[in-house]
Amino acid sequence: MEEYAREPCPWRIVDDCGGAFTMGTIGGGIFQAVKGFRNSPAGVSHRLRGSLTAIKTRAPPLGGSFAVWGGLFSMIDCSLVQVRGKEDPWNSISSGALTGAILAARNGPVAMVGSAAMGGILLALIEGAGILLTRFASAQFPNGPPFAEDPSQLPAAPLPSSPFGDYRQFQ
Repeated sequence: MEEYAREPCPWRIVDDCGGAFTMGTIGGGIFQAVKGFRNSPAGVSHRLRGSLTAIKTRAPPLGGSFAVWGGLFSMIDCSLVQVRGKEDPWNSISSGALTGAILAARNGPVAMVGSAAMGGILLALIEGAGILLTRFASAQFPNGPPFAEDPSQLPAAPLPSSPFGDYRQFQ
């Protein structure tokens, strides 16, 4: 299964790291805005100020955490692509498990195993959903005729018959 929309491997790490940072910052900003608004004292100005303060204090570190996860995942994924010589869902599943284990290493081996299992299961669910969606979408469109690699290698098609005989305007 080829993914043509992704960058080649060295640049994929930077791309995924930046995408994860953006996703974590925006998602964290929305979550912290709601949380800051709810936990502030009564009054619209207090609630808006509390919401803005929560966004400024918590969204960037959350985006950084997402960036670390995305960068580590991409580095492991690119390493597995290089070692195995192919790009398939097993690389992503293994990368998710290894990323979870590495990020939980400070908490001991039991936490590493639990995080590795969760990372592997999460990525297996994501990859499985992607495969199912691809199969469902491809079943919607029947296969057309196969395309030749080089059109010059095709046999010459006969000219359509004309009511004017063999007359051709442009030769």
